[in-house]
Amino acid sequence: MTESLDQIEQARYLFERLEEIGGAMQTDPVIDPDTGLWNWLAYDLRFYRQKYGMSQSAISEVIKTSPPNLSNLEAGRRRLKDEQAEALDERFKTGGHFKRLLRYARLGHDPNWFKQYVGIESRASVLKVYEPIAVPGILQTPEYAGALFKAGGARNVEELIEKRMKRQEVLRRPDPPLLWVVVTENVIDWPVGGASVMRKQLARLLEVAEQPNIGMRVIPRSAGAHAGFDGSLYLLSGEDGDIAYIEATGGGRLVPSLTEVRSYEARFERIGQSALPMESSLRMIRDAMEAL
Repeated sequence: MTESLDQIEQARYLFERLEEIGGAMQTDPVIDPDTGLWNWLAYDLRFYRQKYGMSQSAISEVIKTSPPNLSNLEAGRRRLKDEQAEALDERFKTGGHFKRLLRYARLGHDPNWFKQYVGIESRASVLKVYEPIAVPGILQTPEYAGALFKAGGARNVEELIEKRMKRQEVLRRPDPPLLWVVVTENVIDWPVGGASVMRKQLARLLEVAEQPNIGMRVIPRSAGAHAGFDGSLYLLSGEDGDIAYIEATGGGRLVPSLTEVRSYEARFERIGQSALPMESSLRMIRDAMEAL
């Protein structure tokens, strides 16, 4: 029996050494901690693991995840949760370093937020979107998107259009997400790109609204002041948990904190209270298209 246990331990040791060798051969570069707080957090996860000579399998057990997920955390493709940060602080005796860094990463502006957002969006099962100025990117036509990029002074317009259209593949999945969209009347009657481009864009909105997994509502100007004057709001639910995206100075901010997300869900509901019912909203979109 003792010999059998020794063999098991030897096999486990060899497995972990092979895992470490494989990890060293990964194509993912070591993330630069100077490019943002989330990158610093991902960097320190790998740094402390290697400092203490622990395999990905061993740290996966500490934070209760799988080695592939740990690899994603170290590469910055996924984000630590509160309980995982606490487990790392306890294991490495850091005095709360990971938990503190996680808190400030959530509060700060992440220069890589959009890359993170697109990944979460592609895996989401429910998307709730409020846009006060422009058609949400996930529903834009190439012509409408191109007009926005050109107006913003972008040089690589075709490349940006291609990336935006690729995001829309989430709606063509075998199991597409539920998509609830609320926009203001400004969105449907501001002629972005001219009458022809706008007519095609509004037709696109009417087309997708026929799908059973998509709901669309419009806030008329007659509603006056409403809860959406602070700017865009996106809520995503899925395998990454519940995430909110809100506008921030110079970019966006992803909010993974459950408490904060709940407050933004309440805000989305308040915004929706000012919107027309779906049938009336689609009629307004149709009228705006015919007026062009």
